[in-house]
Amino acid sequence: MTDSPARAVPRPALVGIFGGLFAGYLGLTAVIPVLPAFLRDRHAAGDLVVGLVVTVTAGTALLVRPVAGALADRYGHRTVMLTGALVAALGGLLYFLPLAVPALVAVRLLLGAGEAALFTAGAVWTVALAPHHRRGQLIGLYGVSMWGGISAGTFLGATLQQVSFTAVWALAAAAPLLAAALIALVPVPHGEPGTAAQRKSGGGGGLLLRPALLPGTALALGAAGYAGLAAFVVLHLDARGIGSGVLVLSCFSAVYAGTRLVIGHLPDKLGPRRVAAWSAAGEAVGLTIVALAPNLPIAVAGGVVTGVGFSLLHPSLALMVMNRAEPTRQGAAIGAYTSFWDLGLAVWGPVTGLVAATLDYPAVFGVGAACAVAAAAMAAWIGRPAGGHGGTGSPGAAGSERTEARAA
Repeated sequence: MTDSPARAVPRPALVGIFGGLFAGYLGLTAVIPVLPAFLRDRHAAGDLVVGLVVTVTAGTALLVRPVAGALADRYGHRTVMLTGALVAALGGLLYFLPLAVPALVAVRLLLGAGEAALFTAGAVWTVALAPHHRRGQLIGLYGVSMWGGISAGTFLGATLQQVSFTAVWALAAAAPLLAAALIALVPVPHGEPGTAAQRKSGGGGGLLLRPALLPGTALALGAAGYAGLAAFVVLHLDARGIGSGVLVLSCFSAVYAGTRLVIGHLPDKLGPRRVAAWSAAGEAVGLTIVALAPNLPIAVAGGVVTGVGFSLLHPSLALMVMNRAEPTRQGAAIGAYTSFWDLGLAVWGPVTGLVAATLDYPAVFGVGAACAVAAAAMAAWIGRPAGGHGGTGSPGAAGSERTEARAA
């Protein structure tokens, strides 16, 4: 069964959404490499204050994502995504003010809310526009746009810091404004959420929304490996006398993006549960290789395997959420699901640090591998509820889900 022309991928719309996400994250992350030096230079801040100001956005993002998804279900994806971009632009402008540290914390909290609205509404909008047989693939490409914006933003922020802090603040404000312009140009199709009937039927969001709970938990478990790799692979390889841990991270990042570009259609084709289970298992194998690597080529191979597995885990689990949620609550469900990513990083960052301090660096990757195995088991166990929703799924994927549910 093929899509009709009316269900073909609306490329101009996807360019606006993906471009808006890229530009929004470019502005949001341009300040990340700059804030530590700014806080020390202008406020004589210590490490604790620096860490608080840089990471506090995760708190509001965790709380706001489900709410933003529910609002997108009720009032329209474009409205909420556009609001997120404008909030991010406002936060960028506030950096120009001579703010004390408490006020900077408030600005960062505001930016966390803007980021949550921007990402969550855009994710559900992408799924709503996509042909059914390409939803998982486009969720993956949406993530690539986000990571591309993060990479470009941190690079440009560090570069502009050599000019002045003011130049960085200008980028932090201008890029989200460009994002808002791109989002505003996307036409709203007939049937977009926000009609009176949909506003009446839309419910509130919450982190414990049932369709998101188990896939979100699996995502949080998978985040342990990423947290350990990002924080400790350089130190791990240095301690082994190998060095070049940055190369492992670079290969991981490149493969992470490349996998979604080349085989990002697999969750749609093979069924999201199957791909999620195999992806998490692949992440576990890759982390084990990194933990035991006796030389750089094997460590790089471990990073590559980890990147391939981790790349498809998120879109596969997200597609499971969409298949299990009511059509009128898919935004709230995907918002709750993505909040588990923030929760996972908030938990695993300190935990992996404690493991490294009390045991050793290989143990960090061992913990990540064990969590990935648990994520694989959970993904394989999650069934499609009898009489559940997900009628918007592709025939192939839905059939695969029904077969897997019967086998469970």
